[in-house]
Amino acid sequence: MTDKPLRIGFIPLVDASALIIAVDKGFAAAEGLDVTLVREVSWSNVRDKLNIGLFDAAHLLAPVAIASSLGLQQVKVPIIAPFNLGLNGNAITVSPSLHAAITSEIGGDVTDPMASAKALSRIVASRRKSGKDPLTFGMTFPFSTHNYQLRFWMAAGGVDPDEDVRLVVLPPPYMVDSLANGHVDAFCVGAPWNSVAVDFGVGHILHFVSDILERAAEKVLAVREHWSRENPLTLAKLIRAHGRAADFIEEPTNRDEVSRILATPERIGVDAEVIRRTLDGRLKISPDGTVRESGRYLLVGREGAARPDPVQAAWLYAQMVRWGQAAYSADGLKAAQGVFRPDLYDAALGRPAKPDRTVADGVGAFDGPAFDANDVGAHLRSVAIKRRLE
Repeated sequence: MTDKPLRIGFIPLVDASALIIAVDKGFAAAEGLDVTLVREVSWSNVRDKLNIGLFDAAHLLAPVAIASSLGLQQVKVPIIAPFNLGLNGNAITVSPSLHAAITSEIGGDVTDPMASAKALSRIVASRRKSGKDPLTFGMTFPFSTHNYQLRFWMAAGGVDPDEDVRLVVLPPPYMVDSLANGHVDAFCVGAPWNSVAVDFGVGHILHFVSDILERAAEKVLAVREHWSRENPLTLAKLIRAHGRAADFIEEPTNRDEVSRILATPERIGVDAEVIRRTLDGRLKISPDGTVRESGRYLLVGREGAARPDPVQAAWLYAQMVRWGQAAYSADGLKAAQGVFRPDLYDAALGRPAKPDRTVADGVGAFDGPAFDANDVGAHLRSVAIKRRLE
């Protein structure tokens, strides 16, 4: 080993797979890196330990990297993201009773997010009229894709996520028990916890996040900007190790081995078959065994998924502004986009310096006009339900 030992924090989710495989298959060691992975439960733990230097790098929610860099509702610690650990991978899972209510109210295909959002709006109105408590939805963190994806979906159907329902923060491993115990009526979380809820018979997967956004930056390999400047060679080695790991994961013949590695108790700790279904994008969505397939359920390396795209950072910043977490400014937008570092990715891997544009605007939202990263104001003007920063 040629570098100082590194400690990297992660949450037990399938989109940590490139990080785990980089270490457990020896790709990091081949680069001369000595990496210890530290399993955490909550995103606040991961963020705080990264920010104060207890972690050298982390598996981190993409919006948290931006919020930390901008000092939004937290200590300002500039973070950079030179590698995407996953695009998409989340799903919205609802209780059997809410699933039945949406199905009975829906005026179209239940897999159509606009139809389901409008059905939810009618359910919300009916509950209010009859004096019932608002529905409660779990999400993983205020600065999370899960929060923004739930809000985007609900608001498209006319549901105000701050006035009409309750949104609560839960660590990913606690989502299933919270649904089973009736503490929440639904949740949005990453794999494998949606599938676990279905397998336990306590939930139905209503939507893959790729129904809502075709390309959504989910988790990133995050490091402190100061650390990256002091350790440029080590960072390049980390990027290369993760690039090899992502390529390994995306090779179908390796999926059984990958699933077994991820399934171990010290990593994700669920059945390997559940992880394999996630990687293949072939998920059981209801306890009756109904299966749905999607080539975009979780992208680890294919379709340019691992290369950070500043368009994705701009979309996340726009959601922070939309929901009153940030005041818009040109400098804020520029700083948010600067968190995502495709230049470091390109330099380390020697790959073509161009973004994937299989989705024309880089986002592919199911509702509203195409997203223009150079005109966030147009996006904000196009939405009816939003908040002002007080």
